[in-house]
Amino acid sequence: MKLRYLGWSGVEVEHDGQTILIDYIEDGAAIFLDRRFAQPSKTGGSIAALVTHLHCDHADPAVLKKALAEGAPVFRPEPTPGTAEIQSWTRPVEDAFRSSGLLTHILEPWTERQIGPFRITAAPAVDGVGDPQRTYIVEAGGFRILHAGDTMNHGYWWAIAQQAGPIDVAFMPINAPVVNLPHLQPPSPFHAVMSPEEAVVAATILGASTVVPIHYGDIKVPNAYEETENHISRFKSRAEKSGVRPYLPPEGEWFPAGGRG
Repeated sequence: MKLRYLGWSGVEVEHDGQTILIDYIEDGAAIFLDRRFAQPSKTGGSIAALVTHLHCDHADPAVLKKALAEGAPVFRPEPTPGTAEIQSWTRPVEDAFRSSGLLTHILEPWTERQIGPFRITAAPAVDGVGDPQRTYIVEAGGFRILHAGDTMNHGYWWAIAQQAGPIDVAFMPINAPVVNLPHLQPPSPFHAVMSPEEAVVAATILGASTVVPIHYGDIKVPNAYEETENHISRFKSRAEKSGVRPYLPPEGEWFPAGGRG
């Protein structure tokens, strides 16, 4: 199994010449960044996509339409329940999926699917603004990786470790932003995504050999989205003290899953 970090939360996984995508987006404008991310290695060739949740910085149906092979499935969580106001961050993506013609499938926690050489397991996650979210475990060629989207810290790590561990490479969010959103008032002063320290602790519980930080980018939009300070140095320091290998792969370059066979 080979891996590519595509930027922000995007990951490409390859085994036996086949690829899947996780949380791939193309345009950094969705997260206040004036840049574009690395593209998949196979335009129109990936055999599946995994979407941890339906926020525009994790799901772009138009981009997935170009990246996926004809008829390739997109696995996702259930729609956000509640009022139109509560659905304001997921409704645009829901509408875009509906008009895209992509084949989406809701994957409930603790269910599995076999797609080509990849065994995909959905596990619980907790979204910082209350929208449905999944963690995904992908296994192929004797290696196992985990992608945690932008989850908050939670108590499911032990169950995930028992049912789907140990993990060779864990992709963990680290930017711990404080958010202030018009549809969620009054705002919370607490971070909506795991901190660097929480990410490493979770990776340790999962038995991960290597932890790769995702979901960070030096974003500070006052009174809207402000990342925690010094996230990379804090992440490296905690990982080294915890005996977990921290790895920051160059964006767009392949690297081996490594670890346990």
